[in-house]
Amino acid sequence: MLLSPQAERNWESLCLMLEDVLKDQSHRQLFALELGSGTGQHVIRFAQKMPFVTWQPSDIKESSQDSIKEYIAATHSKNVLQPVHLDASEPWEKWAGLPCNSCDVIIAINLLQYSSFKTAQGVFTGAGQILRQNGLLITYAVYAINGTITPSCNEHLDAALRQMNPEWGLPDIDVLRQLAYGNGMRLERMIEMEEYYKCLIFRKL
Repeated sequence: MLLSPQAERNWESLCLMLEDVLKDQSHRQLFALELGSGTGQHVIRFAQKMPFVTWQPSDIKESSQDSIKEYIAATHSKNVLQPVHLDASEPWEKWAGLPCNSCDVIIAINLLQYSSFKTAQGVFTGAGQILRQNGLLITYAVYAINGTITPSCNEHLDAALRQMNPEWGLPDIDVLRQLAYGNGMRLERMIEMEEYYKCLIFRKL
């Protein structure tokens, strides 16, 4: 099993955020897709805390998929499906066979800042198709706002990401808002998290 120190630090705050966002729907069974699940630490914790949600983890890397499988086996999780290969930059029809209007929630944790703009476009295009009406797309990252990055530590993070890959970098909230609007969604809430991170909650109209 792979271990991410950051996932160990932030899973609790993410769980609290999700429980709050989804509390009005906890009386019914929900289906959630996690994009870029990574090690699997988050999805396992989410499943334990929110048994009313069936979770579909996904990742582009085989090593991450193997780690998720090991976490599922180790925790005997009943509401986490086996991970699927999913490249969010591809057309939604290639998203592991997930049909149109099949998801209540799509969540992407630290995906957008480690992705190209093509992937960000893919996330919002795919979410616009795969989410049910009133479904939620939830993204967690450090963001730029209208082209501005503050404070200086976030500028350094953006520079470090772009040094690793010129196509990476902090996503801009205003750009994401426009992507959402173009795919039948609107930015409903912005939740402040730890260390300048934010969760953006987009709802499909």
